[in-house]
Amino acid sequence: MHWLPGVHVAPNIQDGPETYELENRAVDPGGLVLSALRRLAPWDDRVVVDLGAGTGFWVPHVAAAARHVFAVEPHGPSRVRAMARLAAAGIDNASVLVGSAEQTFLASGSVDVIHARFAYFWGPGCEAGLAEVARILRPGGTLCVIDNDLERGTFAGWLEAAGYQRDAGAIDAFWREQGFGCERIMSCWEFAERSALEAVVRLEFREHAAGLLAGHTGLRVAYGYRVFSRRF
Repeated sequence: MHWLPGVHVAPNIQDGPETYELENRAVDPGGLVLSALRRLAPWDDRVVVDLGAGTGFWVPHVAAAARHVFAVEPHGPSRVRAMARLAAAGIDNASVLVGSAEQTFLASGSVDVIHARFAYFWGPGCEAGLAEVARILRPGGTLCVIDNDLERGTFAGWLEAAGYQRDAGAIDAFWREQGFGCERIMSCWEFAERSALEAVVRLEFREHAAGLLAGHTGLRVAYGYRVFSRRF
């Protein structure tokens, strides 16, 4: 994947795809983020791109109503898992494609909605990806970027404790300058078993995990999201 421009390594999903699957299953149990995405950019009978789709966990959720979903992912093993997921589910209105945020290989003006969930669009420095988005979206198409809320929730506190260096104010200012609106959503992770929660925290926080877990009880983790969106 190193021949593609703008590729960011994702050690969580790429190093531990089975554990990351547990994380995806625990994410946002009330479906608040998906509801916000549908309101901001409805995808019924529309062509959607899941940009940085990973192993394709969210593709079936979108493909149920979309005309077609293009799952664009630079990491080969993740693409193979995504293809296997879609084949097992019998989903025939989705395609898994090699590509990156800066080079999707999709035709100009060919898609209606783009989702980027924790992938590439971290704020300042993603201008090349925004140019590619503007190229492939039809007039009136929408990009939705799902990111962490770095100021609210237990997960945000864990990021700070682990030394995660991102400036929430600078990120928000960047998206405002690019013409994006922001919706903040307070949700959670909710696990069926403590062992799954602990495995996910170890995957995400590595050497910091033991300390974080020692101070946390139960099966839920308060988790805030920011959804940035813009119609092009």
